[in-house]
Amino acid sequence: MLTKHGVLIQDARDLENIGSGTIDLVVTSPPYPMIRMWDSLFSSFSPDIAAALDKGNGNRAFDLMHAELDKVWQGLFRVLKSGGFACINAGDAVRTVGERFRLYSNHSRITQAFVELGFDALPVILWRKTTNAPNKFMGSGMLPAGAYVTLEHEYILIFRKGPKREFSTAAEKENRMQSAVFWEERNRWFSDVWDIKGMQQKLDHPDLRDRSASYPLELPYRLINMYSVYGDMVLDPFTGTGTTLLACMACARNSLNIEIESSFLPLIIEQAKTAGSILADLADERVSGHDRFVAACGESGRSLKYGNKYHGFPVMTRQETEILLYTVKKIDIESKLSIHVEHGRFERL
Repeated sequence: MLTKHGVLIQDARDLENIGSGTIDLVVTSPPYPMIRMWDSLFSSFSPDIAAALDKGNGNRAFDLMHAELDKVWQGLFRVLKSGGFACINAGDAVRTVGERFRLYSNHSRITQAFVELGFDALPVILWRKTTNAPNKFMGSGMLPAGAYVTLEHEYILIFRKGPKREFSTAAEKENRMQSAVFWEERNRWFSDVWDIKGMQQKLDHPDLRDRSASYPLELPYRLINMYSVYGDMVLDPFTGTGTTLLACMACARNSLNIEIESSFLPLIIEQAKTAGSILADLADERVSGHDRFVAACGESGRSLKYGNKYHGFPVMTRQETEILLYTVKKIDIESKLSIHVEHGRFERL
């Protein structure tokens, strides 16, 4: 199997160069309005945003920032196929503006925008980020009536465009079966709370570090396996350092990755070029995790009635019998904007 991964250096508010109904899945994490690290980016889009911040008008700044993101969401609705999903990682913001401390609910504002466009909102996932912060309070500490709870989670918002996706032909149905997840993965991944440790940025360039906020690779890896099948086209309109691209390579999906900052391009390409062993570990961990599940079932006297026809391991349900796992065999950098990946059937070492 061969997958292709394109990188476009452009503004995600204009997706006119992407055809209507050509994208199967969107997985992304936009800049969060009212987080200080993105003030300059949003202010560059509109001088009114900078003016609102200068005047201490947080509500207006919040509304204007989301008005810019709305342009991206409008484009996503057009390029997504009917039945396609959009998975948006969004964090709320807490901030003092004009001497008033308050919460800016980014996740609810984004949900409102998607619903107004015609998307169906589905149950959300709470990503509970592991933190080692010694102090869990904000405000007046132990004194009542002046303290605030800390934000230790972000949201993964799930939207679908139109009715459920149909798999009509024999080839489509076979590909869907081969793309299935394990029973125990389904139980863990389709939970509404994920405990995944946040990604520590390791960028040498201080300017890039200030403009990057990657999510951990496991997050898009799960979402891509959950909401797409092999060979699908996945779009990330806010590529950043390229985490979604790497997850698509690992999952044997095609991808289109948009990033406004051209200075990120060398890092995106370098990560893709050297990611082979990391991506192979993901496939190994899926199989190792399944092996542990099988062993635990045996120890508890629980029998698994079915067998997987491609890899030979026992499985819980009939829907798992045709799971076909792939691993990355070869990565070719066709150009600075194009990456080709050759995938082979997973084989135990």
